[in-house]
This record gives sequence, C-alpha cells and structure tokens, in this order.
Amino acid sequence: MGKAALLLSLSACLLPAALAAGQDAVSYVNPLLGTEKSAIGYGGTMPFVTPPFGMTNWTPQTRQNRLGVVSYNYDDPTISGFMGTHQPAIWMGDYGYITLMPESGALETTPEARALPYAHTSETAHPDDYAVTLQSKNGAIAAEMTATERCALMRFRFPKGGNATTAARILVEASRPSVAGMVTLDAKAHEITGYNPDRTDRNLGPFALPNFRGYFVVEFREAWRNAKTYGLDDASAKQSRGAYAEFTPGTEVEVRIGTSFLSIDQARENLHRELPAWNFDAVRAQLHRQWEEKLGRLQIDGATDREKSRLYTALYHALLYPRVFSEYGRYYSAFDDTIHNGESYTAYSIWDTFRAENSMLTLMAPERIDGMITALLQNFKEGGWMPKWPNPSYTNIMIATHADSLVAEAFRKGFHGFDRDVAWQAVYKDAMTPPDGDTTRRWYDREPHTPYEARAGLTYYKQLGYIPTDKTAEASSSTLEDSYDDWCVAQIAKALGKENDYRFFLHRSLNDRNLYNPAVGLMNGKKSDGSWAPLGGKSDSESNRQQAGWTEGDAWVYTWSPLHDQAGIIDLMGGAQAYDAKLDAHFAGGHNYHANEPSHHYGYLYDFGGEPWKTQAKVREIAAKEYGYDQGGLDGDDDCGQMSSWLLFTALGFYPVNPASGDYMIGSPMYAAMSLRLASGKTFRVEAENNSATNPYIQSATLNGKPLTIPVLTWEQIQAGGTLHFVMGPQPSQWGSGWRPAPVE
Repeated sequence: MGKAALLLSLSACLLPAALAAGQDAVSYVNPLLGTEKSAIGYGGTMPFVTPPFGMTNWTPQTRQNRLGVVSYNYDDPTISGFMGTHQPAIWMGDYGYITLMPESGALETTPEARALPYAHTSETAHPDDYAVTLQSKNGAIAAEMTATERCALMRFRFPKGGNATTAARILVEASRPSVAGMVTLDAKAHEITGYNPDRTDRNLGPFALPNFRGYFVVEFREAWRNAKTYGLDDASAKQSRGAYAEFTPGTEVEVRIGTSFLSIDQARENLHRELPAWNFDAVRAQLHRQWEEKLGRLQIDGATDREKSRLYTALYHALLYPRVFSEYGRYYSAFDDTIHNGESYTAYSIWDTFRAENSMLTLMAPERIDGMITALLQNFKEGGWMPKWPNPSYTNIMIATHADSLVAEAFRKGFHGFDRDVAWQAVYKDAMTPPDGDTTRRWYDREPHTPYEARAGLTYYKQLGYIPTDKTAEASSSTLEDSYDDWCVAQIAKALGKENDYRFFLHRSLNDRNLYNPAVGLMNGKKSDGSWAPLGGKSDSESNRQQAGWTEGDAWVYTWSPLHDQAGIIDLMGGAQAYDAKLDAHFAGGHNYHANEPSHHYGYLYDFGGEPWKTQAKVREIAAKEYGYDQGGLDGDDDCGQMSSWLLFTALGFYPVNPASGDYMIGSPMYAAMSLRLASGKTFRVEAENNSATNPYIQSATLNGKPLTIPVLTWEQIQAGGTLHFVMGPQPSQWGSGWRPAPVE
C-alpha cells in the first residue's frame, strides 16, 4: 500500500474516534447520510464538499446524473469522476457541470470504461474534504478534494505500476456526447479551459438561453508531459467533449478548478482570487472554519454522538441552498440571458422550502435573506415573474407562487435590505395576472415548452373562487395553496399600508373553504359547473386521482393544507373535537406521508385543536420513524434542506406551521437542551427537564422564568434571546390545551 493510500485508510479507521471527541460541530457532519436506499427511504443527497450556499458543489461521481438520478449513490461499487455539479435535488437536472477523473493505463473516456472500484473503508467524507482510494489495474490511486465557493483543489497520488509508457492521466470531461462543449489546451499556463452549455431543464421553461454556459479553468501545478483533446471524432459532438493531461507515473498531481457562468476569464479570476496558493491544507482549514462558524451557532446538550451527527448533518444540508449565483458583484441572468451587476442566488426549491427551510435560514443565516429576496425580485424584473423553482431559469415545476410566502416572511421578520415597492409589484402580479394561455392549457406538471405557469387557472380562481378540475391540472391543490399565497400577499399589503388591497386579498384567502365537502368531511375538488369532482384517494385509479386535481397527494393529504386558515377548517368540521377526530383518522388511516412536503405540518395540527399532547407524541414518532443515523437515514428527497429543517425544528421543540406568520407551534423538544446563537449575539436556549424517549409530554413551560401556557412561540420571543424551559413527563397533561387559533379577519 502506498503512503497516501495508507494515510487515507488510517484516517477512515480513526473517524469514529474523531466523532467521539466532538471537538467541533463540523466533526459530527456525515455528508453520506441520505445517499443510500434503506428501510427508511432514500434522501437523494450527495456528499458535497462546498462552503455554505456554494455556487459549485464537488462530489464523487458513481453514476451519470440526470433528471431523477444524482451523481453519487452509496451502493455503487465504482467511481467514474470527481464532479463540479449544480444539480440541487434528484428531481431537478444539472447544468454547466465539469468532471475530472484520474487514470493509470489506457485512455478511457466513457464513464463506464473509466470507472474504478473503491471500498467505503478507504472513503472519508466531510463538508471540507473528501478522500478515497481508487483501485486501478496498475495500483491504488489516492484522490482528495477540498473547495471554495466557486472552485476546487484536488490532488491525486498515482502508482508507479505499469510499463514504461504508462501515464498518470487526469481526464477533464467538459460535456457529454449530445452536447457541444468546448475545450482548449495551454501548455505554457498548464491549463485546460472551456465551457459546457448543457442545461438539463432547458425544455421546461419558456426561454431559450443561447448565451448560457458553464465555464471552467483547470490548472495543473506541474507541467504535463502530454495533453490532448478528445471527442472531435464523435459524430454527435460538434466540438471537443473533453481533454486529458498526462504525467509521470508515481507522482502526485495537484489541480485546481475555477468555475464561472460569466466567462473563462472570470473562471480564472475566481480561481486566483479564491485559491491564490497551492496549499491544500490551508484551503481545507478555511473551509472548515466557514462551516464551523455556521454549524457552531447550534449547540446540543444531552444527545449522543450519533444524535449530534444526525442533527449537524441536517443543518449542513439546510445550509447548502439556495446557492450563490453571482461572482464578485456580477451575475448571469437565466431570465434574460445577459450579465448584470449585483448579487444573485438560484436553486430555490420553493414549493418544498417555503414550509420550514426558509424559516430555518432566517434563524441560522439571516445575513443572507435580503440577498435571496433581492435575487427573486431581480428574476421578476428580468423575466417578468418571480420563479417557482429556478434551476437556473424558470422550470414550471410544482404549483402556486410560494415566492409570495418568502417575501411575506421577510416582511414579517423585519428584513429591510430589498426593494419593497418591487416586492409588491411582484406579488401583486402573481396574485392578479393569469399566465399566458391560462384558459387554453391544462398546465400539467413539467409540461415542456410552455409559458411561465405562475398561478395556473388563476382566471377561473378569480371568477369562481376555485380552480375547476375539468379545466386545469392539479386544480384542487392549487386552489388551497393559492389561498395561502393570497393571505401572504395580504400581509405584505398590510405592511405597506395598502388597506384596500389587504382587505381584498384577506377575503380572497378564504377561497380554500369553497372546496370543503361536508358530506365527506374533507376538501374536495370542484368542476366548472360547481359539481364535486371525484374525491381522489390513494386507492383510486390514476385517472380518478388526476380528475380529483391533487398534486402528489389526495384529499386527506390536502385537507389541512391552508396553513393560514386552521381556525376556518375547525369551524367547517364542526369544532375542535371533530377537527382532532379527523386528524386521528388521518394518521390511523395511513394518510400521513412524511416523505413528501404537504404532510410536514400535520403532526403539529393538534395544537390548533386543543390537544397539544397528541402533537407532542406524534412529532416524536415521526422523527424516530423517518430519520436515521447513517447513509440510509433520510426518507424522501431532502429537497434542498426541507426534510432536514423539519428535523431540526422538531428537535428544538417548535415548528413554523404558517412560516409567514412569524409564529412557531410547540411540539416536544428532543434533547436536554439546545441553543441557538443569534445574529445579534444573543442566545435562545430550549431546556427540557426530565427529557427522555419515554418522557415526551410537556407538563409545564416557562419563558425567561414566566409561565408559558400556550403552544405558540413567536419570532420576537426567539430574537429577544433567553430560555424556554419545559418540564417533561411520561403522561399527557393539559398544558396548552386552552389555546385556539384566531380566525382570519
């Protein structure tokens, strides 16, 4: 075994001891969590080496990623590259990516031919460093990488094995066979430069983007002995697909990679600005400090090392998105295909993340919120609308316009670093302007080559008070979620002193009630003639479910989805007792599907119905069932941190059921104490006296020494700092049972 391989193997063996030592928060993060299918599920995560919100993420590649497939899967036995990717989630595509792969022996350019076996015992994965030993025919290749916001530094130690003509080779794959990428060589500068114009989701949005390219500069520390491009003889490639550089066997090759969406020159500038020296250990240490500054804002007492690993990994996942999309004061806009001055972000999985992930960022990364909202408003100015799911342009994925919720939450929590007039223009357009062809299109999910979807069926919503299932796809879910967005627009109008608009949108936010069917005690889609559509259940045929108008769910999944109007749902159902009984039936009937976001707030709903002890038991049950501790420990796609944020809030003991309200519903804190270090320098601490797996029930609570008798915590109370103290016990108590939600008025 070579020295580098031996060191990698020893570091893998020492990993558990390092975790046990718990020297800092970063040491607990396990980026492999969620990368394997298991009895719990499949998180679709990747072991990214990147700073918080990094523009380019670096990961080992065990398979060719595409829509529905991410680059790394723990069960794969081989690695075919080390990739700079921009794929944010398994159901989104990649764009502008670049892959490097070390080789010893014959040149192999396809992923299948160049893939090399590896063992997980030789693999270490941390937010600041990934290392592995690959087994080539000529011996072991030790590989390691660390990163900055837009760049990576890699080093490869090659074996001396093979004959005199054997080369130590670094392959640079710029693009895939169906894509016309470009590569050039500069022997004097030791550089391979080029671009990759691939954009997987190019067919989903309304725009062609002829200027879009992911640029790169690959710079080697030492001069190569040979370098060539490849792909010109491929009939499907108009330009080179990649290149390779060859070195003397037995050497260590260091390579640094700069990425950009502006130009090759900007990629080189990013590289030299972020990696000015060839110092792997210094870069890794800097990245470690960046993560520690963020992760260290959360402190946990009374948890095992495995539990700390699960929580800090969740926070790592939550701090990856949305990703930076600007480069030192400039950014490429995928909404008008030009370059602008300013700050930008992308990869907002808003239908997922508006629920809890964005609220987690307001606590853990508040310094980013103004820039993130500004980016959405820039998208509005450049493309005409705030996006639903930018990647990096419009994709028309999912329903409603929940960017309205992000803007309303920023207003509610006192963020001021964005243009409030433009924010009003953007949310007002969402709420009042139907998309092009609204009454002539069905607006199926991921329907290619359509205009921007915005609020599909808004024409009917304004006329009828609901979206009819026989006119628009996913109409029932859209009606309920549009109602919530109307409530958000109303809150923004109120904050801006627009009283008439406030009253108008507040009234319209009650449209959710138009779908309540008292005969079945559930929300039910309607047709354009006012008759009920098929209810739609998990046992129904696919045709009936589509006719029912639900999005990734059914009537049970969506009945409680109007986050702002639980008081109205209580009244519709005939009171709190009936409301709670229906929730009992929901859970008993197996309707709660935590792997998907519409169910995420359901465990907390008993707080509204006056039975908070059921919330306390239920959220503990969900956390135990849906979240594990190793690579197979995450159910459902993490969806840009939403699954992870649910766990973090639940561990803390509170959750933002209506995120734009600034209120958090109290559940059951999972550990003896957890503390948040706030941006103000204050600390908010949650203590749970007598806490254990068998003591999930709150007996009493105080906030800064004063009795807290309702199951609600506010943004202001958290920001003021102090201590929320619970006394826990093994039996339900009546704590918090006297509270009821205020009606929408």
